[in-house]
Amino acid sequence: MKHVITLLALAFPLSCLLTETNGADSTERPPNFIVIFCDNLGYGDIEPFGSTLHRTPHLNRMAEEGRKFTHFCVSAGVCTPSRASLITGCYSQRVGLHQNPRDYHVLRPVSPYGLHPDEVTIAEALQELGYETGMIGKWHLGDQHPFLPSQQGFDFFFGVPYSDDMTERIWNRDGSHWPPLPLMENNTVLEAPVDRNGLTKRYTEVAIEWIEQNKESPFFLYIPQAMPGSTSEPFSSEEFRGKSKNGPWGDSIEELDWSTGEILRYLEEADLAEDTLVVWTSDNGAPIQKDKEDLSRGSNLPLYGRGYTTSEGAFRVPTIMWWPGSVPAGTTCEELSSTMDLYPTFVSLAGGKPDEKVKRDGHDISELVKGADGAKTPYPYYAYYYLDQLQAVRSGPWKLFVPLDDFRQHPHYRKRGEMNGPLLFNVVDDIGCTRDLAAENPEIVSRLSKYADEIRADLGDSGKKGKGQRPLGRIDNPIPVVLKE
Repeated sequence: MKHVITLLALAFPLSCLLTETNGADSTERPPNFIVIFCDNLGYGDIEPFGSTLHRTPHLNRMAEEGRKFTHFCVSAGVCTPSRASLITGCYSQRVGLHQNPRDYHVLRPVSPYGLHPDEVTIAEALQELGYETGMIGKWHLGDQHPFLPSQQGFDFFFGVPYSDDMTERIWNRDGSHWPPLPLMENNTVLEAPVDRNGLTKRYTEVAIEWIEQNKESPFFLYIPQAMPGSTSEPFSSEEFRGKSKNGPWGDSIEELDWSTGEILRYLEEADLAEDTLVVWTSDNGAPIQKDKEDLSRGSNLPLYGRGYTTSEGAFRVPTIMWWPGSVPAGTTCEELSSTMDLYPTFVSLAGGKPDEKVKRDGHDISELVKGADGAKTPYPYYAYYYLDQLQAVRSGPWKLFVPLDDFRQHPHYRKRGEMNGPLLFNVVDDIGCTRDLAAENPEIVSRLSKYADEIRADLGDSGKKGKGQRPLGRIDNPIPVVLKE
């Protein structure tokens, strides 16, 4: 069936590919890039970030040989908008993937919505610079043909089109049926339903095979892992099931650690380690249990809050960067940076220069990655949105929760009328956000409030469209992604 794209804004730029170079030596091979993007894994879920429950020896080694980022943020506390930011280098509000009238805040199966085909993705930008591009794992930016990875800059796709918890049932909002969870290669469904216990292992094997096939060229490999995921009990292979001290959650994390070790081992064996920047992180914080002592749904400690909110526990994610010979070993970056920065940083390191006609919110953080002396955060301020509602702004060590009439999923106040004024936390000195310092720092509250006004004008707020927002992709008559006989 042929689908017709509904263009929501005729003025949207149709050509913004990155064809310029920055004068890099054309004879020098640019670096490879691998991004391992876990699902719902919390700040305190791995040993390099404080876990004493989960065994993560390969991530320990990665941190010892690489660089930890302790203030690395996503742009949303939930899957679709967070992934949109990594792929586009933009806040999800800018590209329309923060919410939609059919699916709320994450895309559901058989949705008419997805990442607009006219957006130039990180994969498309690197393709233009001569890179082979592959994606292995969970997409979640639209399951219809125009929105799939193969149409958004990836030469190869192996994985699932949406979350592992979106299995066969009826979604009540419009009565549409969800198909069995499909495993796809490019645009073809290989099997449905896929055995979720085997996903981490299969993704790892396919990733290594893909690197082997493409190692003669510079490559970009995006590995958005399905685990620990959104189910109440994550999945893992037989080799790891029941082996951790924290049930299915711990089993899945320890298998993710094994997976990372296998990829790093292959890079070294293939003599690719010094040519490859590996970024390991998560799409948002863990959902956690109400009982803070119960870690069966993850840990964001010592940060405050749970995933799906605008708390630090939702937005700050454990991040390690590894690139022997280029990233200083055993170091830590405490400067604010984000997943949106990967796009411009990779393009810069690849010898390209972004098209300045298209607004992106990320920055080139090459100096932070390489540990340059005196390198500082490129962000004058950072926005914390819940759907279309701006809830908080960060600048330097300060995070301001702005006054709200409608609290929605507010991390600090749940009942209407409880918040009489702004809340201000120093998220560097007070990592658990225990002390509201708004009354003591009116000038900081005033400055961050002005930043909030600038953000609202650009990206919108509570139903009001911002001047910098671009259209969401939409098609007519979506169909289920199913296994064909």
